[in-house]
Amino acid sequence: MTNTKQNLGTKEQMTWCPGCPNHFILESVKQALANLIDSGKYKQTDFALTADIGCNSKIYDYLNISGIYGLHGRSIATGVGIKLGNPKLNVLSFIGDGGCYCEGISHFIHALRYNQDMTIIVHDNQAFSLTTGQPTATSQIGYKSKANPNGEKFKPLNPIKLALASNATFIARANARDIKGTTEILEKAIKHKGCAFVEIVQDCLIFNKEMDNKDNLMHKITDNKDKNKAEEYANEWDYNSKSGKIPVGVIYEE
Repeated sequence: MTNTKQNLGTKEQMTWCPGCPNHFILESVKQALANLIDSGKYKQTDFALTADIGCNSKIYDYLNISGIYGLHGRSIATGVGIKLGNPKLNVLSFIGDGGCYCEGISHFIHALRYNQDMTIIVHDNQAFSLTTGQPTATSQIGYKSKANPNGEKFKPLNPIKLALASNATFIARANARDIKGTTEILEKAIKHKGCAFVEIVQDCLIFNKEMDNKDNLMHKITDNKDKNKAEEYANEWDYNSKSGKIPVGVIYEE
């Protein structure tokens, strides 16, 4: 481990479940930032993060850069505020599928529309995992939880298609377990001039385990700049089943 990467860590006690993919995401983020800092084009103080409420947002405690904890679903809005306050900062907004695609969906859409120069990192495990696993906007039909014992009745949202409809200039999907691949995608997202959206597909070890272990459906794609091709990629997986193909990589960059 480089000194840079060590400096990006903290001494806070880990409270994520042992083996949770959030550990892998943290490793990928630290490696991506270390690579950028070691390139000589960035300093540790050039980065700031926002987080809201959820398992994913605990990354705030474990990443040694400036930042703000905000209200649930407001990580992106807080990130926009930081960027407006200091345009020189590289802002990373961490948020879960519940916070982003439910409470914070308007902030998600408009940050993409305005092409705010920031990076949105969505941890998507298709459940509100901090609060007993209620269904989110990407949960599959039939998913049962304590809050919904009869099963989810609504088709899940496809965030990739929503991002394309919002005229996003950078859309990518990563596999949490693929640290090297996620690191590469995050570096590209941070370097992108505009609003970069990275959805990281991850399992939850406790809730909605039916949708875990999708690695065999994932296929890596080359960086894509064709919007029509991006639409094809977006249609390959509907978030509703463990069938079809799940493209991983830069789905679209303008």
